Amino acid sequence: MSRTAVVIAGGCRSIGGSFKTVNTMNAMQEPAVEMLDISKKFGGISALDSARFSARAGEIHALMGENGAGKSTLMKILSGAYVRDAGGVTLNGQTVDIRKPGDALKLGISIIYQEFALAAHLSVAENICIDDLGKSKGFVRWTDMRRKARAILDELGFHDIDVRQPVGSLSVAYQQAVEICKALSRNARVLIFDEPTAVLTSHEVEKLFRILDELRRKGVCIVYVSHRMDEIFRICDRATVLKDGKTVGTLDLADVTERGLIEMMIGRELSDLFPARQARIGNVLLKVEHLCAGRLVRDVSFEVRAGEVLGFCGLVGAGRTETMRAIFGADRTTSGALYLDGRQIHNRTPRDAIANGIGLLPEDRKQQGVLLEMSIRVNGALRPNSPYTGRMGWIANGREAQGIEALRKQLAVKTHSIEQLVGDLSGGNQQKVALMKWVDAGCRVLILDEPTRGVDVGAKTEIYRVINDLAEQGVAIIMVSSEMIEIIGMCDRVLVMREGAIAGELAGERIKEQAMICLAMGVEHHE
Repeated sequence: MSRTAVVIAGGCRSIGGSFKTVNTMNAMQEPAVEMLDISKKFGGISALDSARFSARAGEIHALMGENGAGKSTLMKILSGAYVRDAGGVTLNGQTVDIRKPGDALKLGISIIYQEFALAAHLSVAENICIDDLGKSKGFVRWTDMRRKARAILDELGFHDIDVRQPVGSLSVAYQQAVEICKALSRNARVLIFDEPTAVLTSHEVEKLFRILDELRRKGVCIVYVSHRMDEIFRICDRATVLKDGKTVGTLDLADVTERGLIEMMIGRELSDLFPARQARIGNVLLKVEHLCAGRLVRDVSFEVRAGEVLGFCGLVGAGRTETMRAIFGADRTTSGALYLDGRQIHNRTPRDAIANGIGLLPEDRKQQGVLLEMSIRVNGALRPNSPYTGRMGWIANGREAQGIEALRKQLAVKTHSIEQLVGDLSGGNQQKVALMKWVDAGCRVLILDEPTRGVDVGAKTEIYRVINDLAEQGVAIIMVSSEMIEIIGMCDRVLVMREGAIAGELAGERIKEQAMICLAMGVEHHE
């Protein structure tokens, strides 16, 4: 086994809930985390191939790469969730063997996943100090525990969190704060964050950044795994890029542009991000007239043509998702009409919409788009008009394998087998599986709600290619997206929503970021 180093120099120790601020001037010169020649295989497929990574105490270090590049695997090895096949780990110059999460925790390494590891029925104090429960021969020193938890929370500015409150009653942002405090109660000197802002509001993101900045000042080494470029350039000091399980390089973010970093991740020019499409726009396929639903859909009217990619953008709460759910029959409409090929249709349920040739890729793929505990094969077979299911909904076991494998190749889902559980795939590959259901389902209109959210730039290009292929086949595409570069690069026309209604339409050369922002905010725009 080759020698690998993970060096933690300096750090932040919690003593009775307060921190010791370390002098990071020297620590910043030496690696606080260093991993060399780390390799890992799953079922004969290489996830990491001699990967290298190093970070320093007192810095926030971004770990970047496409989905499937090996980021999660590398961090799970560092945190003890996976055991490496090759390489080694050294702390403070001493070689150590991390084979389980408990080993990492004892060494001061903690990871905070998107799905928090909290006991919802226990109090804030019990979660933060969970390692202290039962230490005193079965007795719990409640006063000491609450005092310790209170001190850690106060140190990070969470004065309004009640340590007696059940964690399950807290907001997502406050639950994340409890996770951070729990790690600090364990004297964490290396904190790994996996997509920490994925479920936070903009205000909550700002508060998280203030916490990270404070922890950096105190000498904690922070590893920040994210796809969000604006966050990376705002909060991180350096970045390491992985591709296909190998380390591409490490660089100071002050010395690189966003374009350069993306090209480093995808291994090609950014101009290749949006594949070319031969637009053959036909007649009006779907017409929506005066649609109203709930509080957020107010008199929405538009039409989309065969072979067209129609974009929907707007601020959070503008009613984009609600409009799409109403069209699909997932939410009840209060008024309005839908026409397909000039014939009025009634989508009272999603079943009606599917029967009418309308599909929806939902915004929340994990809750509504895929079955995480089922295989790729099962997820692909459970689709509208599936030839692999009988009248009672049973999957004809074995019959579907060839067809699902063909779909997997078409969408470039990276896996060693279609029997792999979807929950074990990267975010980008999960999204491809969610899209797989609709690719050959015979949809005439396909609604895509945030189709590339949480997806790396490489997987985005592959999804864009599938969208273009469907449009070239005459499918009318409605794409809801919060990424303006995506709207500009993919759409023939754009409708901007504000306060539940269509605020304006842009087409061709008029599809520009400033124009979309002005329409979304209701301010005048001069071209």
